[in-house]
Parts: sequence; C-alpha cells; structure tokens
Amino acid sequence: MLVGIDTGGTFTDFVLVEGECLRVHKVLSTPAAPEVAILQGLRELGVDTVGLRVVHGSTVATNAVLEGRGVRTALITNRGFADLLTIGRQARAELYDLQPPLREPPVPPELCLQTGGRLGADGVVVEPLTEADLADLRLALKRLAPRAVAINLLFSFLDERFERAIEAIVPRGVFVCRSSEVLPEEREYERGVATWLNAWIGPRVAGYLERLEAALAPAPVAVLQSSGDAMDAAQAVRHAVRLLLSGPAGGLRGARFVGEAAGCRRLLTFDMGGTSTDVALIDGTIALTSEGRIGGYPVAVPMVDMHTIGAGGGSLASVDAGGLLQVGPRSAGADPGPACYGRGGHQATVTDANLVLGRLVPEAFLGGTMPLDAAAARAAVQRVAEALRVSLHAAAAGIVRLADEHMAQALRVISVQRGIDPRDFTLVSFGGAGGLHVCALAEALGMDQALVPVHGGVLSALGMLVSPPGRELSRTFKGLLTEVDEAAVAVAFADLEAVGREALAAEGVPDDALTISRGADLRYRGQSYTLTLPWECADAAAAAFHGAHEQRFGHRLDEPVELVNLRLGVRGTVQHPPLASAVAGGGSPITERAVVYGCESPAAVFRREALVPGTRMLGPALILERIASTYLAPGWHAWVHGSGSLLLTRR
Repeated sequence: MLVGIDTGGTFTDFVLVEGECLRVHKVLSTPAAPEVAILQGLRELGVDTVGLRVVHGSTVATNAVLEGRGVRTALITNRGFADLLTIGRQARAELYDLQPPLREPPVPPELCLQTGGRLGADGVVVEPLTEADLADLRLALKRLAPRAVAINLLFSFLDERFERAIEAIVPRGVFVCRSSEVLPEEREYERGVATWLNAWIGPRVAGYLERLEAALAPAPVAVLQSSGDAMDAAQAVRHAVRLLLSGPAGGLRGARFVGEAAGCRRLLTFDMGGTSTDVALIDGTIALTSEGRIGGYPVAVPMVDMHTIGAGGGSLASVDAGGLLQVGPRSAGADPGPACYGRGGHQATVTDANLVLGRLVPEAFLGGTMPLDAAAARAAVQRVAEALRVSLHAAAAGIVRLADEHMAQALRVISVQRGIDPRDFTLVSFGGAGGLHVCALAEALGMDQALVPVHGGVLSALGMLVSPPGRELSRTFKGLLTEVDEAAVAVAFADLEAVGREALAAEGVPDDALTISRGADLRYRGQSYTLTLPWECADAAAAAFHGAHEQRFGHRLDEPVELVNLRLGVRGTVQHPPLASAVAGGGSPITERAVVYGCESPAAVFRREALVPGTRMLGPALILERIASTYLAPGWHAWVHGSGSLLLTRR
C-alpha cells in the first residue's frame, strides 16, 4: 500500500492506493502537532503501517519560517561580514516609504561570529584559517550555547576546506550547516540566507520527521521537496530549506498528471485551500526557480515556480475604517475555522459567503460527515452586510468577487506579466475550495476552457504519489559562452551526477532507473539575474537564451551571453496510481435542485461519483463529491472525461 499525505493549514489530505483501488480521506489539521492529524486519518482509513509506504508533504518548515519559530542559531562568517544577512540587498519593501518599520535582523549581533579562512573570487586564500581562529570559535560557541550553527564563508563554493574545518569543531549535538553543502553558488547573501534558514529551522523539521517516522514505523517515509521530487525522510532532516514548498509542489505534480490524462499539457493552475492560494504555469513541464521568497527572505534553492497569496476558503472578510470591504490575508485556519464549521468561529469567511450564496450544500460537506451550520454563516456575513449597509446576499457576493479578483491578479502575475497569453492554456482548479471559483477566474482571464481534476480536493496528496525520488543539484561555473571550456563543463556535470546517483542509491533507487536533465543559468554580460534553460552545448544555449530573453522581456541584446551556474536533475521512476478506478459511474447522478443566488433558474445538483464518462451538464449546476464541490456557472457546460476529470467549456 502507498499513501500520499498533504498537511495543509486547515485540512490534512490522504490518498491511499491499495492494488487497483484508490481511496481518499480528509481530516482537520492539528497545527501544533501535525503528526496527530496524520495518525488520526490513517486510523479512520483503517490502515496498518505494516506494508505501507508514505510520501508526505509537510508545512512544518514553511510555518516555522513564517511564524519565526526557528531555534537559537549562530552565524559564522569572515571578518568584516558579520552584518551580511542584516544588510542584505538594501532593498526596501516599499520604495517611497520614508519611515519603514524596523525589522529584526535574521541573526542577533551577539550570535554573529567572525573568523579567518577568506578566499578571493579566484579561489586564492586572502586570509588563512588559523588554529587560534578555531580555538576562539570553540570558546564562543561554548559561551553562546546555540542549538544550530550556520557557516557561510566567502567563495566557499570554490573551495570548501575552511568551512569543513569549522564544522569539525562545532560541539556534538549542535545542528550545523555549511553553505558549500547547502547551496554551492555565488551571491554570498542568498547563499547565506539559505544556509541560515536551513540551520534555523533544521532542528524543528528534524524533530518532527523523527517523531513521524517513529509513529509510522515500520512504514518507510519520504518527504516531498520544493522541487517536486521525493526524498527519504532520514536524508530530509539535513535539508529543511528544501522543504519550504513541499505541499504546493505536490499539487503541481498532481495537476500535471491529471492534465496529461485528460489530454491537456498547457495548464494554468490554482490551488485554493483553506488558508492560501498557490498559482503556477505548466507548459508541458513544471518550471523551477531559484529566486523564490518565503516570509520576506530570498530562497535560492530550486523550487517550483509559483506565486502565493493569502486568499483561501478560510480568508476572513472585514470592513476597514474607510468602509471598504477587505478579504484576507488573515485566515480562520483549522481552529476555529469558518463560522459555518460550528467550532466557535464568528467572523465571515469566503466559505461562509459561498454557503450563503447557495453554492455549498450544508448536509453534503465532506460527504455528510461534517454538516455545515448555515445559520452561523448567515449571522457572520450579516455583520459584514450591516457594516457595508447592503443586503446579506450582496455582501456574500462581494466577498466572493473580491476573493476572485485577488486570485485572478495572482494568475496574471505568472502569465500576462511574463508575456504569456492565458487564453492558450487550460485553467486547472484544485484544493478544497478551487472548484467553487474556477468559472469566475476563467472568465476574468478571458479563458474558455477549464479542468476540475478527479479528486481535486486532495490533488496535492495525489501528487505525492506521482512524484519521483530525485535531487536538484547545482554549482557555480562562470564564463562567457564563446570562451567556455565544454570539456570542463562536462566534468562539472559528471561530478554533480555522481553526487545525485549516490544519494538516490542510498534510498534504494536502481542506477539503471535514473533519468538525468542538465540546465544552465544564463545572462547577458553585465546583468545581475539569470534565465535557466536546458543545456546541450554552448552554441545551442546562446541561441535559446536570446529567444527566451525576448519572449520574457520583449527584446534581445547584442551582448555576449554568460554562463553562471550549472544545474542537474537526477530522478528515479514512479508507478502512477490507477486514476480510472476513481470513475465509479453508479447510482442516480442528480439528487435535487438548489437555489443559487444570481442564477435565473434553479441549479441541478449532481453526485460526481455517479457520473459516467461522457456525461454532459449545463450550468448553473452544483457537482458534489466527498472532498470538494464544483460550481458550474451559467454559460458554462461540462463533460466527464474518461480519466474522471471534468472538462469545462464556456459557451
């Protein structure tokens, strides 16, 4: 048996594959101890851990960063660079704000230690690392008693011997990270932040994964990385910074899988959960970036290229001092949750508004296992209506429209603002709340086709099951493409490949099952930032870069192209779960009709599990399934694809 588990801010999702049978489940998350919800869900599924394999998407690393719950961490760097992480790029969050709020430095000054072992940009030693330096560091670490240590020396990616020497004197039991291991690339600030984040949250992540492994023993546990590749939990404890987009990466893996099954390879995706919405673009392959940000910090390790906003089903609605309606980014979360959950919440949320508008059937939520409190939802939205001096339904419609606009703007960021026409793509909605907003978002972007995946409410958990074991590796290798030594490039790629093969061999992945992908970070000479493109040879890379630069920025330059970093992906294979088994097609498809605000005629209510492939539906309609609901708006029609997904087309 194989189970994918995605821990979100509101719900923890499960997809279990046993032979040719696929089962799904959902329980409320337990943010204080995420493993509690995981064990509860497995018990409710009736699953024994003997003979079980687990692939997990965790929010522990993300939450630790966003909530500032790292451990006491010392930073060791070269003399004169103690303030490196505090100064950063000297970029202001708001350019014209003359009185920006003070922000605490990532590492308190008393925990910033300076030492020798400085290299120049050419790898030549500028200042040696002496025994006296090491002795001073020993005394300082003993006095400060940190739980973690981050080592970030200048140009250590060229020669790691000084960082290794410092690592050797760190007291036993202290979590220690070297920048030459975490991110062996240029740009000392980004490399330093990645190393510090890895150390700062590492003990939290390690403790959680160790507790989870112990609770699930003897089941082997793998964790999804931000790149969309799985890693054995025993290895993941050393790579916390690579888990920051663990859950969202599973969603993109799942979207690509169901999209291809339905014949759609060009996808614009939005994953709307209870707390946030993640949007991304998939043009055949899942794009990665090394310019992501989490909690205001740059995270230069490879991660799926997506944009996240604080808009979800649990986003709180309020009226500000100026009388304007606001939705998000604050969320009701899992506890107490939206008012309609009946768990003590009293502020209106997007879910409450959808219920008031008739787009949710109260007794059918989570397959009837969690009936919604319609009266509580109306009371919460009524308070917003009174503050706005409008009717109950007008307030609910306003909440939903504002949430839709937040998400539509996020979708424009990763499409229109990059020179990509969203009308050439299929909009894919998933997450527990995605299906309720898919038609409105498609219309806002001028799109005529959308896809609601089978089991879209737990697609991130499904994505865990189609994520191969893998590693994304990199190293700096600088030079103009017209002058680069391609033999030396080949040797550098071979070194990275050997590291990746060794890591996957330790997880039991056979060598003959691996696939290798090579890429490079390129830029025009004099530029600061790069585009990542596949690598075959220098001439092909230069031609591809000119075209990619023109597509992204609208122009190309008559300047030499510079190679900055080499990137290599090493991945195993994975057996895909049986999507077809999800298409039941039995029983009566239509249960009743519902009154939906804004629709001239009553909406038909369909049971999704009773819809056979080829079934066609006209909006307005509600399509109910155990873990999610879809609102088919007037002017749209849908039909059931053979894979079980719903294909929506605007008439």
